[in-house]
Amino acid sequence: MNLAYDFSWIISVCRGYRCLKDGHNVSVHNSLKGLHFSTDVSNSSGSQGLDKDDMESVKYKLLVDCGPDQECVTGGIVALGKFDALHLGHRELAIQASRAGTPFLLSFAGMAEVLGWEYRAPIVAKCDRKRVLSSWAPLCGDVVPLEFHVEFSKVRQLSPRQFVERLSKDLRVSGVVAGENYRFGYRASGDASELVRLCEEYGLEAHILSSVLDRKSGGGGAGGGSKELVSSTRVRQALAVGDVNYVAELLGRRHRLVLRVPEDFDSAAEGSKLSIPRSCLLNQQPKEGLYESCSLLADDRLIGPCNVVISTSHVHVELEGGPGQLLAKGDYRHVGIDLGG
Repeated sequence: MNLAYDFSWIISVCRGYRCLKDGHNVSVHNSLKGLHFSTDVSNSSGSQGLDKDDMESVKYKLLVDCGPDQECVTGGIVALGKFDALHLGHRELAIQASRAGTPFLLSFAGMAEVLGWEYRAPIVAKCDRKRVLSSWAPLCGDVVPLEFHVEFSKVRQLSPRQFVERLSKDLRVSGVVAGENYRFGYRASGDASELVRLCEEYGLEAHILSSVLDRKSGGGGAGGGSKELVSSTRVRQALAVGDVNYVAELLGRRHRLVLRVPEDFDSAAEGSKLSIPRSCLLNQQPKEGLYESCSLLADDRLIGPCNVVISTSHVHVELEGGPGQLLAKGDYRHVGIDLGG
């Protein structure tokens, strides 16, 4: 699991060294220490309007979505990874973080732009991430894990040691959680075993988890005939072939499409049918075709069961049983579709 940025529906945006592998636990504790690092952001748009003292604090800022004091994750346990799908493996990291302390998800922001990667629609719409994370709360000690992002351009040149040093001294976290295939540092030169060693050196708890496998034991679908590693790549592959049941297995929930409601959209005029351009999609859709036994939502309000046809240009929705309780124009900003039964 590489440390990477994560961007992702219907509610507003939210904003110990213990090695757990094959059932074995190891504990080590050391003292925390403190440090600065320098990155020139004087020309960034976010620095406009700041006085000199504020500018100095922004230069040392590591987290994108945290104040200049950078105390958002202080004393917490951060799960490290690329949380684009928020799948079962990611959920397991959050659960372990909650067992060790206050849980946070920590990933990179701006990685695709810096590395020149081609744009891909997020698996989870950005405005839907809070809903998904909130659904994990019962498994996380009734705490909703919050997520924060490290500016990739500020850390891309850091060695594994320097990165752990930043976690310890700049963010002052208490520990980290990562998967056994996690890699980090410049050119992904560090692995989980090095993370364990460095965390011990810097006085942090480290929890390394075995990979989570899906529950498929045979049959067709994107999962093949044997158990496979749960990953965002497999989620995308399953969506690409329209296997929404396998997607639900990997995510631990039904995949929710989110569409922005067009300004000229009037649901009342269409009765039990909706047609919204695919250009309004805010996350990755499955392949074109018919999807039955779905659920329609207006923002976070359940409208009713529906069938969905994804065409080359539109997402067509027909409510089962005739006209439903569609809201008048302007009453909602997003339409959500939970795919599959």
